[in-house]
Amino acid sequence: MNTMPPILYFFALCNLVIGSGAFVLGGILQPMSASLGISVAAAGQAMTAYAVATAVLAPLLIILTARWPRKRAVQLALALFTAGCLVCALAPNLPLLLLGRVLMGAGAMFTAAASALAVSMVVPALRGRALSITFLGMSISYAVGLPIGAWLGFEFGWRVPVWLSAAASGAALAAASWLIPANMASAGTSFAGFQAAARQGAVLRVWGRTLLYFIAIFSVFAYVGPVLHALNPMNSAQLSATLAVFGLAGVGGTLMGGWATDRFGALRTMRVQLAVLVAMMCLLPLTRGSVPATMAVLVLWGIAGFGLMAPQQSRLASLSPAQAPLLLSLNGSMLYVGTALGAVISGALLDHVGFAQLGWVGVPFGLLAMLTLVFDRMPARVPASAAA
Repeated sequence: MNTMPPILYFFALCNLVIGSGAFVLGGILQPMSASLGISVAAAGQAMTAYAVATAVLAPLLIILTARWPRKRAVQLALALFTAGCLVCALAPNLPLLLLGRVLMGAGAMFTAAASALAVSMVVPALRGRALSITFLGMSISYAVGLPIGAWLGFEFGWRVPVWLSAAASGAALAAASWLIPANMASAGTSFAGFQAAARQGAVLRVWGRTLLYFIAIFSVFAYVGPVLHALNPMNSAQLSATLAVFGLAGVGGTLMGGWATDRFGALRTMRVQLAVLVAMMCLLPLTRGSVPATMAVLVLWGIAGFGLMAPQQSRLASLSPAQAPLLLSLNGSMLYVGTALGAVISGALLDHVGFAQLGWVGVPFGLLAMLTLVFDRMPARVPASAAA
């Protein structure tokens, strides 16, 4: 039976709320810094605080709530995220803003918990599609939530999109309390079991692969506005439209990644997607002066980059299903560490290569991510009909 559990679409909606609330500040740093009387660089630490909290606190909370019913764990995650949004919306200064972002980062444990629930609800042959649906909201947040939030922030003040994030997260918390069954059991994550799972070379390669390809991606996207302007000068409306197109490509890539994982297997899917991603990174600097060429490269980049999440998560969950919540949470940690490192590496090389050539900075890291696949063997795949 190929029908997906309806609760997965609710998880996708929650991830849309979390993704939009988490990253919207990146687009409105200027008005936020002016309102709080701080520099733009200092305001940017709000993004760092969220990334660090997600990398450190979310896995810790997964361990501490391992024996809880899943409904309580989800409620805790959404309550923390809502509280963090409220603190940010009310923050009169940078320290309180950072505290709010830390609470939001802790609440981001929801994404790993929801992913683990998704793989537990379907047969193994359908895990890719289940994960792609769950992660779909995060992709949509790039295409819809971020551009709308940035527009609201510039037009009506930076606190408006933050208040909306708080309201949406509170509504998600209320809906979770109603929709998720109270008797949904824990997946049984424990630190002892996690130690055994983490010693597997295949698990370490998944984490390393996530780290490497996010370094590659964010060596460019940490400075995406200046990069696109260097390639083809554009106004703010054109830039927003370009980013929206990239986000929509990411939505399509997320769904295609889930389908391809179930159809061809996680490893085959990742090999193709990483090859496409590296190729687009090589081609991006060559599209200078041609808007259509730049857009075409960005669309393929979005499809390949976002499409990697489902096969990566499916591969990780298949290696140790009982430890999936913590393994997936730490995979999210690698995502945020890679995001930060990509920005640091490209920033250090910026004076030497310039914005237009930043695509080439990430190519070695993309190739290293591809190299990790050499050591993984493809398991025998069970057709969906047989598994059902």
